[in-house]
Amino acid sequence: MEIKPQAVVIPKDTDHLEQGKYGPVFPRTPACYGFTIIARVKPGRAAAVRDYGYALAKALEQDPDLLAPLKLHYLRWVLFDDDTRFMYQGIFDTDFDKYTEDAIALFAKAGVSTVFENLEGFPEDWRTNPEAFIRFVREHHCPSFIEYGEYPYVTADEIKKALRVKGALSEMLDQLQ
Repeated sequence: MEIKPQAVVIPKDTDHLEQGKYGPVFPRTPACYGFTIIARVKPGRAAAVRDYGYALAKALEQDPDLLAPLKLHYLRWVLFDDDTRFMYQGIFDTDFDKYTEDAIALFAKAGVSTVFENLEGFPEDWRTNPEAFIRFVREHHCPSFIEYGEYPYVTADEIKKALRVKGALSEMLDQLQ
């Protein structure tokens, strides 16, 4: 099996894209699916954003599978412009609609809040109004225009499986020595 890096340019005009429940379904790219959200931080809430990051890291130490339903490859959070703006970037294996619905369900099940509560314009009724949550994300989404994958179109589950196989082979070879 040859793994050939690939890039895909995403058109600026989304009118031709299939429409999902909440707007255009951006195509799966060599980097899978994802989005970047940029929003203003509520005044005085930058420390709360950072604290939420620490709380999430601690929660993942206690339950490494906490975010598993989201099928994430990675998340990146950035505070910038003197902590007045926040960037949330996620790459995942499901389309936008499923990811956001799964995120809302995950927050509800875990009984936790979302870092987005610290952002200007985020709906206070997001727990009972998923459409408002999704509208906020859509309105603050900054679509990429090119995405590259060194190992294109590979899911997080496929990567984990390959790493388990590699570990098992390594262990087997160690036992043969």
